[in-house]
Amino acid sequence: MPTVLKKDGFDFRIYFNDHSPPHVHVFKAGGQAKISLTEGPGGLEILGVDSLSNKDVKRALEIVIENQQELANKWEEIYG
Repeated sequence: MPTVLKKDGFDFRIYFNDHSPPHVHVFKAGGQAKISLTEGPGGLEILGVDSLSNKDVKRALEIVIENQQELANKWEEIYG
């Protein structure tokens, strides 16, 4: 599972042999979230959260939005 982005104390990772939809796993301070890279009706979606504060989830989502194209390109590099 390579780390594809590090920012503001967050590690953004894409697992090998993962599943659709395209998404990143976000880790910080023992917590994690999973955020989609493709937009649904309401924009990017938070697919799951475990032990991450609401503030950190919000910031992680902001970072994914800011870097959406780069992260989507990384997903494409891994999964073709």
